[in-house]
Amino acid sequence: MESMLTTNQAARRLGVKPATVYAYVSRGLLTSTKVNRQSMFDVAEVETLAHRTGARGAVAAVTDRIRTRISLLENDRLYYRGRSVPELSGTKRFEDVAHWLWTEIDSAGLQFPEGQEIWMALPESATLTDRIRVAVALASAGDPLRFDLDRSITTAKAMIADVVESLPLVAPPKGTDIADRLWARLSPLPPAPDVLNAALILLADHDLAVSTMAARVAASARAHPYAVVSAGLGAMEGQKHGTATTIAHRFLAQAESDPMGAVAEHLRAGQPVPGFGHRVYVNRDPRADHLLALLRSHGDLVADKIIAAQPQSFPNVDLALAQLGLMFKMPPDAGEAIFAIARIVGWIAHAVEEYTEPGLRFRALGVYTGDRP
Repeated sequence: MESMLTTNQAARRLGVKPATVYAYVSRGLLTSTKVNRQSMFDVAEVETLAHRTGARGAVAAVTDRIRTRISLLENDRLYYRGRSVPELSGTKRFEDVAHWLWTEIDSAGLQFPEGQEIWMALPESATLTDRIRVAVALASAGDPLRFDLDRSITTAKAMIADVVESLPLVAPPKGTDIADRLWARLSPLPPAPDVLNAALILLADHDLAVSTMAARVAASARAHPYAVVSAGLGAMEGQKHGTATTIAHRFLAQAESDPMGAVAEHLRAGQPVPGFGHRVYVNRDPRADHLLALLRSHGDLVADKIIAAQPQSFPNVDLALAQLGLMFKMPPDAGEAIFAIARIVGWIAHAVEEYTEPGLRFRALGVYTGDRP
């Protein structure tokens, strides 16, 4: 019977034992229907009870097993292994923060290797993120030691360098740091690598974001680091995740000449203004606050005019990344590329952590709601 759950399925969804499901029936909280002499329960009724009791059921059985020492989101603040992320972004290099996230060991002056130039034939419609995904796949194919998980950190350093090298040059690099190399591929203007370095650090990890969950699930199957990153990139491509900054960039570009008109047009169409609010943060996104403050030292921001017109909400890092790209004449999808390259660090940190856990521990059980045989 369609949209009916067995006793065991209902118990998993409610996070209780089967005996408790029958207790709910006796108390009138659930209705049991006999189908082929088996007790069945209406999905909608079980869901209603789950919401009333705050049950997380089968989802909790998977996600509650993830213990991490990497990122902490608490009281609208973000920490990497106990250290304030805005403070790290103002005092450390991206490479050294990456090493801290991977090993919990301080370093200074760490250099990533020179990247290999990866030739790829892509259509002109290909985005920067498309190039990154292809670069990861090609780098993987060229690494015969990719299945050696003990080399994950060495692999990650080379992968990030290769990914940056895969993006077309706009101007000659002015330094050897990742921020210098990446700037030369995103902006034709004189470098401001301190801003880009800060952005990379601010975006390196964010607890169990959806792309990080995808990366950890891949790591639980003992996928090699390239495959872990590919899983993360696949989830990041979603409209609700990594591509949000490109939408915010296009909005800011339209708003340059008439900020109030751009906001009014979105509100009139019943659309949310891009780059505001967050699922985790309540009153402020500390990453956006810090990056916008850095950008203000380089000139006036279109974003500030939009922020003034949105007092009921707060800017998120997508808006800050969009403003970074707009201010320094980067392509509309530059924010996505910065996000992806930065987050490789976090995905690898979570993979290294996950490799120490029992394999395949995230095998969830589906709650079947189709026709019964």
